[in-house]
Amino acid sequence: MEHVVVLGAGIFGVTSALSLRARGWAVTLVDPSPLPAPLASSTDRSKVIRADDGVDDFLSRLAETSLRGWREWNRERFTRPLFHEVGFLLLRGSPMEEGGFEHGSFTTLKERGFRVERVDPETLRRRFPAWNADLYPDGYLSHEAGWAESGEVVFQLVREAADRGVELVQDGGQSLVERGGRVRGVRLASGTILEGDAVVLATGAWSASFLGEVRVFRASGMPVLLFAPEDPRPFRPPSFPVWGADIARTGWYGFPAGEDGVVKVGHHGTGYSADPDQPPGVSREWEDRCRSFLRESLPGLASAPKVGSRTCFYCDSRDGDFWIDRDPDRPGLVVATGGSGHGFKFAPVLGDLVASAVEGGATVPRFRWRPDSPAAVEEARYTGA
Repeated sequence: MEHVVVLGAGIFGVTSALSLRARGWAVTLVDPSPLPAPLASSTDRSKVIRADDGVDDFLSRLAETSLRGWREWNRERFTRPLFHEVGFLLLRGSPMEEGGFEHGSFTTLKERGFRVERVDPETLRRRFPAWNADLYPDGYLSHEAGWAESGEVVFQLVREAADRGVELVQDGGQSLVERGGRVRGVRLASGTILEGDAVVLATGAWSASFLGEVRVFRASGMPVLLFAPEDPRPFRPPSFPVWGADIARTGWYGFPAGEDGVVKVGHHGTGYSADPDQPPGVSREWEDRCRSFLRESLPGLASAPKVGSRTCFYCDSRDGDFWIDRDPDRPGLVVATGGSGHGFKFAPVLGDLVASAVEGGATVPRFRWRPDSPAAVEEARYTGA
């Protein structure tokens, strides 16, 4: 039986381990932290699940396939539903127009038969009263979207991997072991060498340290803040679904209150450079920026106490697309990283994409090895412009 070492147990790594195990590989899944890894961007309370990708038909179709996968996982994989299809409310601070992210997403989804409906200020006031409708003259609600309990998803997938015979190793990957012109394994921080017929590098924000000569990855820290309103009922579905508030121009997005009454608000922007091994706290400046946004857009949350925060690290590729491909200069190594802030929603398809690359099969052209790719970002990403 051929053996593969998967380095990194975030969503790219654990789905790869499961898919490779299902194809008959012996699999060792390695991560320096207790699994699921607390510093991984996947290990959070929630992630947006959406097919809203502007006019990017390829990503939208891939997200649609993933959406079907999330529904199937709810029915057949998880011990309870972890994907909550409560909708995604995308608001715009000016009328939607051709060339904008919201208009492109709305048009693309509508043409493909998704349940989407336009939201004007009157509708916003009546059905989504937490919002300041005066600021958002246009937008839409995508019914076929929502959020996943991301930390619990990773936890259950790791547990399933162990049950299916994947070996779990808690140790840090220090370097790749190369011999005879190919990658043969991984040297761990403890000094142990794990050998394999292939190595999958799924190290997220830590990828640059293994691929330093391929300068296409950047660890970008994004602020996430948690607020506990005195009365969480106005911040629960259906009147408060997952949302993006003119996101390509503000960066702000968020989630409905959880069972604990806590509302998560995050920023999907350029972020800040930091060491993912020593994640900084969310600065007072970022909290002030968030509260300024809340005062204008969601006044009922503006004075809610902050009960938590974290830096969510993206592994940004230069062009905003994933890297899932064989390293042409190091046979035996497959890179599976570059989530760029929108990887988790594709979880149901990631593992098979990586397994295909490991087995020498076809890879997705958008995700192939491309060290000279031009700089670009996902259309929904705030760039400060």
